[in-house]
Amino acid sequence: MDLSPREVVPTAVGRKRKRPWAAMLVLALVLVAGGVVVTKFLTSAIDYYCNVDEVGVKSGCDVGRSIRIQGVVEKGSVDKTGSVVNTFVIGFHGKKMEVQLGSAPSGLFQECIPVVVSGRAVQSANGVVFHGDEVIIKHDNNYDAANKDRISQANAEAAACSQAG
Repeated sequence: MDLSPREVVPTAVGRKRKRPWAAMLVLALVLVAGGVVVTKFLTSAIDYYCNVDEVGVKSGCDVGRSIRIQGVVEKGSVDKTGSVVNTFVIGFHGKKMEVQLGSAPSGLFQECIPVVVSGRAVQSANGVVFHGDEVIIKHDNNYDAANKDRISQANAEAAACSQAG
């Protein structure tokens, strides 16, 4: 048996490995950017349905947030330039809000009807004003089923508006 010391052979364990820092940095940046994009799209894709009286009061119906508000177009409030509707006022449960439109409502739009307006409530010198992107005249069946109390209240207010002089 040979008990003499062996010669030390260098191995890979003893050497420092180069790490691909650039590739790991790029991967981390892509993951962060992807997370930001997904979060942004998910938060902007959610629109809350709110009544006019809930804007700035109810959670999710915050001023500055993209929401859909429901109310009845007030009689005598529609301001038109030719056939283009510029502003109108909607009301619900005694609260009223001016709506400034960025697009023309459909041909069914008129005073004293319940509408849903998509857009954003903003603070102005005259109080809260709603900047509307789209006016939806007729509620779909899903909204009707989930919000029977809102629909009946809006229809009652629309009937009262139509009967007012």
